[in-house]
Amino acid sequence: MGQAMRLVDVIDKLPEFDSEDTIYALEPWTVESEAIVTREPAHGGLPQEALHAGMKYFLEISITKDFVSDWGTSSDGQPDAWTVCQRVIEYAINDA
Repeated sequence: MGQAMRLVDVIDKLPEFDSEDTIYALEPWTVESEAIVTREPAHGGLPQEALHAGMKYFLEISITKDFVSDWGTSSDGQPDAWTVCQRVIEYAINDA
């Protein structure tokens, strides 16, 4: 199971995670939200760790990596982890 960390730390360490994993986080989603990265159960739904912590599905790692890669190539310069995380949160809320 995944270790709890801030959502901004998940985004900062995104390349380290397996693309098959999923991010679960406490709402309301902010850069400081507690989050875990773990596999979605084979039967669907939330992993027990996320369920017990009151977390909700946020985004799959593969989708997040693709979004950050696509968004990063269209933005000026290299944005910091906080800026990237805020943009990912906006994407998860409005577009995912």
